Amino acid sequence: MTDTADPLEGTPLIKPSSTDHPLYEKIVDACRSVFDPEIPVNIYDLGLIYTIEIDDENAVSIIMTLTAPGCPVAGDMPGWVADAVEPIEGVKQVDVELTWEPVWGMDMMSDEARLELGFM
Repeated sequence: MTDTADPLEGTPLIKPSSTDHPLYEKIVDACRSVFDPEIPVNIYDLGLIYTIEIDDENAVSIIMTLTAPGCPVAGDMPGWVADAVEPIEGVKQVDVELTWEPVWGMDMMSDEARLELGFM
């Protein structure tokens, strides 16, 4: 028996984003400027950005994943995302967290990414 509780049934695996915040679209655009060096698609359309949370003081918390745990840029990618988002006017600070839950899959890609990669 493990000491970790199972997630409650119906609890989303990915925390919702602050989509109604005025900075949200600018942050998404900044995330779209970051590319996985091995795949010619930006990380947002690849589905690697799970959550963009913006608090009342405009501190940004981003939860993201990578296509695979052994990704050669695993140590660098969160910094690239922070570097892309921090210059946005109004952003107080940026915290980027890497997660492996849920595991990324090709079904998380946008239609644009699937088209770009020849999956559509």
